[in-house]
Amino acid sequence: MKKRGHNVELMEPLNFLTRTTEELLFFLHRKKTEISCIEQPHRLLTQLRDHDLVPEKLFDNVKKMRSREQKEKGIYEVLDWVEKNKPQYMHQFWRCVFEDHILQLYPTLRTLRNSLLDGTFKFDEKRPDVETPAEEEKSEGKAEKGKEKNYKRKRSKDDRSREENVDPDLSSASTPSRKKPGKQPPFSSLVKKGDKQEIWKWPIYKTHLPVTCGDKEGTLCRDKMPRGEKCILSQGHWFTLNDFEKFAGKEKCKNWKLSICCRNTPLMKLIEEEHLQCPPMERRKRTCVQKNMNKLFPVSSSESSSEDSETSSSSVEESDAENFQEQGWRGGRTEIRGRVEEEEEDVADLSVFQAPSLPVTCVSLTGTLYKYRFATGIFGKCIRTEEKWFSPEEFVKQEPTLTDGHWKKDILCHGKMLNFLIKKKILCEHLPLCDCQNCSIKKEDLMAQNNDDECYICDSEEADLVCCDECPRAFHSQCHLPAVHGDSPGEWICTFCVFRNSQQWRVSSNMSEQEALDAPVSQYRLHCHYLLLCVYREDIQKVFVEDPRQTVPRYSEFISQPMWLDRIKQKLESGEYQTVQAFVSDFQLIFSNCRTFNRDNVFGRMGARLKKMFEEEFKKIFSIQ
Repeated sequence: MKKRGHNVELMEPLNFLTRTTEELLFFLHRKKTEISCIEQPHRLLTQLRDHDLVPEKLFDNVKKMRSREQKEKGIYEVLDWVEKNKPQYMHQFWRCVFEDHILQLYPTLRTLRNSLLDGTFKFDEKRPDVETPAEEEKSEGKAEKGKEKNYKRKRSKDDRSREENVDPDLSSASTPSRKKPGKQPPFSSLVKKGDKQEIWKWPIYKTHLPVTCGDKEGTLCRDKMPRGEKCILSQGHWFTLNDFEKFAGKEKCKNWKLSICCRNTPLMKLIEEEHLQCPPMERRKRTCVQKNMNKLFPVSSSESSSEDSETSSSSVEESDAENFQEQGWRGGRTEIRGRVEEEEEDVADLSVFQAPSLPVTCVSLTGTLYKYRFATGIFGKCIRTEEKWFSPEEFVKQEPTLTDGHWKKDILCHGKMLNFLIKKKILCEHLPLCDCQNCSIKKEDLMAQNNDDECYICDSEEADLVCCDECPRAFHSQCHLPAVHGDSPGEWICTFCVFRNSQQWRVSSNMSEQEALDAPVSQYRLHCHYLLLCVYREDIQKVFVEDPRQTVPRYSEFISQPMWLDRIKQKLESGEYQTVQAFVSDFQLIFSNCRTFNRDNVFGRMGARLKKMFEEEFKKIFSIQ
């Protein structure tokens, strides 16, 4: 049993009504790729679907996707569909995206919102020579009226001019043509097959380049590279050059200039030919090498004078080189790294770190860090994954590619190390002798940190919670099925874990739907408990939990036989259901009453989605083909 609470900061509403539809449509076009990289996109997609901005079929396709890469691709297709088919609803679209409950979950959307409020996004970036979809259709229509030979020649010329003038933004590169859906990698459609031209010279690659390292693909931001920032985007995460090399399993190379390539050309060649600029540490390191080499092997006076004229143009590099000679390689590198970090800290946007919980990554691992649980690296299990709660040090140890990882530098949040969050007081590191519950070594306090602080069913933390010993879930005694009375002696496992374990040992045997409905509830009580808990969990807004006659005016005038989830729970626990058919019939009654009373409004669509989820879960748990 445990009880814990924290405050949730609310964001002020966004007033963007002064923006034109064209400006907001352009903003979506520029930010599609950025939005598609958000983690746990289900709530955002549900919000858009509830406001009829996304078709049900497209929503269902994304919902079925399992891998992160598939979801990113699916979200991008949803946003692309909205851009092309709902341009007149741009104000409504951004109102949905910027609602408080959505902003609290997605830091990326808060950053986009701030860029609209503070004017950092420039709407005048729009290129006049890039045709909009409507203009493109008009030009195609005019071309069809002309001669075919002229049309073909003109089309080829237009294609070349469009390739030369396409804005090099990553999101626009993902959809270069209206008639070609974005199913290929972002840059593949922009390079002609068999073309041997150096693509880093193309105007469309002025700001971004496609790169590979081993079997990993990414996008290199050319502007971030010379600043020493995380400049490679791969699988939704930003990496430094060295980290991308490690992510690809090439850390033994210890030379990203050779291991990272652009179209089979190492970055070293692009740097030597001055197509790319080295990060500041690399530039200063070369200066240091040259200075030490001159000390060991003196050069002629003429060579020395020419070299002095070159180095005198940069007083910063000269002073850094002197520090290298006096203090050695290690001291000089530390000083430069500290200077670069200070520069990064000064320009960092801290608004993305204001939420009570933050998304974190460690190479291939993902989780959510809850600020109020954070204490130190060892104490305070503050990072929640799907399977377990971890302290920062425990979280780092789960990453198989890290043998000597350190939580302060290897755990990243919005591209920043946890050490940065501690320096900026976003995370408060506890003192060594702290005696709070998070730093406690008492057995009961450590056990309490293994579970959530909110009920998995009702999302509330009021009253005591009963904690599962096999998963991170916690429940109110009456929210769980069956209800938990008093302190459970020994180990207690929730219904979700019991059902999962029973399915692992259960011999697979398919049933027909009628056989499942005719089965006695006494033999399938666990299945009924599991199914009812799933519906409670899915009903996020708790619309179908209580008696609608108490909250909905004139409900009894239209519905003669009302039904609700708490009533089903009562009947199940009191043994009123003899067969699974009777149990399922009451759920169908909820759904039919909802359809009759609400028709096709918001609540009617919510009932339809809940009905679909119920039927899918029913077939799955009873192995119905």
